[in-house]
Amino acid sequence: MTEEIIMTAEDLEEARKFFAGDKFATVADGAVIDEIKYKYAKCSLEIKDVHRNALGAVMGGAMYTLADFCFAVASNYKQNPTVTVVSQISYLGQPKGDKLIAESRLIKDGRKNCFYEVNVTDEGGKPVAVVSMTGAHL
Repeated sequence: MTEEIIMTAEDLEEARKFFAGDKFATVADGAVIDEIKYKYAKCSLEIKDVHRNALGAVMGGAMYTLADFCFAVASNYKQNPTVTVVSQISYLGQPKGDKLIAESRLIKDGRKNCFYEVNVTDEGGKPVAVVSMTGAHL
């Protein structure tokens, strides 16, 4: 399989069923898998009141959870298990609208480790966070 291979609707449904086991991301945070390709994922969440802090802004933890989930989907679906070992998030601004979108792309893959970049935007496409994630292949 190469990065150019687009997964089917059946793959998307299979991935959604498998990753539904990630209850914190899918139930508590509301993350949904929107698109999946080999070593790529696009996930989103509808911003609700539970995602907001006391100032009314979207919590950084909600953005990070979405990004981490998106990385997990991209680095694990139909592959050897991979876990996050190092991550760094930069918050770029507050989202506008009612939806966050994360896209996880492989930058480098090796025998034991991989490196992904996850970009989080609001529904208008405005960048709100970028996350660098190093994973270890188990």
